[in-house]
Amino acid sequence: MKSYQIAAFTGTLILSSAVLAESGGDITFARMMEARDVAMERYAAREVHRENEPMVASDAKDKDEAADKE
Repeated sequence: MKSYQIAAFTGTLILSSAVLAESGGDITFARMMEARDVAMERYAAREVHRENEPMVASDAKDKDEAADKE
């Protein structure tokens, strides 16, 4: 009877750890994919914004360079 209880306890621990590990990994993976999707959306929005910016040097930069030359 004692060996049966030990075997049942061991089996329960193994089964429960496998179930918890699987569901924990699924949750972690889902969070990771959600964070990745959000990051990709932000990146795409930033790239669209950069494409619309004019490629002209700022006046402030030109003034700083002129002051450095003096």
